[in-house]
Amino acid sequence: MQIEKIRGHQTDQLFKAVLELKDIEECYKFFDDLCTISEIQSLAQRFEVAHLLRLKKTYESIKKETGASTATISRVRRCFDYGNDTYDEMLGRLYPDEKPFQAPK
Repeated sequence: MQIEKIRGHQTDQLFKAVLELKDIEECYKFFDDLCTISEIQSLAQRFEVAHLLRLKKTYESIKKETGASTATISRVRRCFDYGNDTYDEMLGRLYPDEKPFQAPK
């Protein structure tokens, strides 16, 4: 959606570092050094919102389960509808047996 706005040397360097992480423990340590607890929690919350949207949960149930605002849920939903399809791609890799979200045509 906005890839060109973030593309650059610094972002490339960050993403290359993420790709070099070897396991979940290394991820925890790296992100603990890189981000605030609140930033990590926000990212994790968005990803869980995406997972629940993929499972066709309602906004109300997602809000209750994750504590996410309707604005956050709507933003993640827009990514499902108009984004780069990477939420669905990553969730498909993590949960290959789940039926993917189908955006209305």
